[in-house]
Amino acid sequence: MRFGVYQVSRKGGREKNEDRMGYCYTRDSGLFALADGMGGHPEGEVAAQLALQTLAARFQRDAKPRLPDPLRFLHDGLIAGHQQLLRYATEKALIDTPRTTLVACVLQGDAAYWAHCGDSRLYLVRGGKLVARTRDHSYSELQETLSQVVPMRERFNRNVLFTCLGSPGKPVVDTSGPLLLQPGDRLLLCSDGLWGPVSDVEITDRLGRQPIHEAVPELVETALRNGGPKCDNVTALAMEWEASEDRRQQGAVSTRSLGEEVFASTIQASVAGDARDDLDEAEIERSIKEINEAIRRSSQKKT
Repeated sequence: MRFGVYQVSRKGGREKNEDRMGYCYTRDSGLFALADGMGGHPEGEVAAQLALQTLAARFQRDAKPRLPDPLRFLHDGLIAGHQQLLRYATEKALIDTPRTTLVACVLQGDAAYWAHCGDSRLYLVRGGKLVARTRDHSYSELQETLSQVVPMRERFNRNVLFTCLGSPGKPVVDTSGPLLLQPGDRLLLCSDGLWGPVSDVEITDRLGRQPIHEAVPELVETALRNGGPKCDNVTALAMEWEASEDRRQQGAVSTRSLGEEVFASTIQASVAGDARDDLDEAEIERSIKEINEAIRRSSQKKT
């Protein structure tokens, strides 16, 4: 398996950045995930991180080195994250439960599988065209869909969601796939801080004609600029399928020399004391160095 990856998170005009993201992989399977902790509820950053940690831990347990059923893994992983949030709220005696959106994608066997809950999105761009996009679990998106069948008068705010992880009722989790990938396909996971101020047309255009390490930071800067001084936090995680094997290329990852038991991850193991506002390429480079060292050790064992 070979892919290029680029991720970045920028604090907007909010008090703190409650977005979290990361990826992990084995020799034959990769998991990419992004969560947006919800304001108006306690500890949104904890909700986002806890949901990612739960998903990553299950991936490490189940991908040996492939997932038996990627769609079932994604669905059950999101529900497990939801249950962890309810448990956390009970243990901390919180009046309200921390809540988060989450979008996740598995790459395995030349195919992509994905799932989401809330309004964090996945885009899949091929040859400059938008092949797939998740549909938000918001009343405004639901209204837009229903308006094609029956006329509707009231307009809903796009930020009002009807489901999320940590909600009182069982969350709605939509899954898709498998979708067979072609070399050069680009996938983008992003929070609403990106897709809100930037149109699907511009997102598709930039991902289609620029390398992801150029397109993503430009999209993030555009979102911050368009959003103004009170803009939301902007977080994006992009990958290119079958990217160059040249490790000098920024974000290039090849898993072919990994041993069956090697698991690599950029998802933080702890939520305590994480006060950083930005997650940039320096952190990813450190993670890649650690991963490369694991690959080297695995190769030495084989010989």
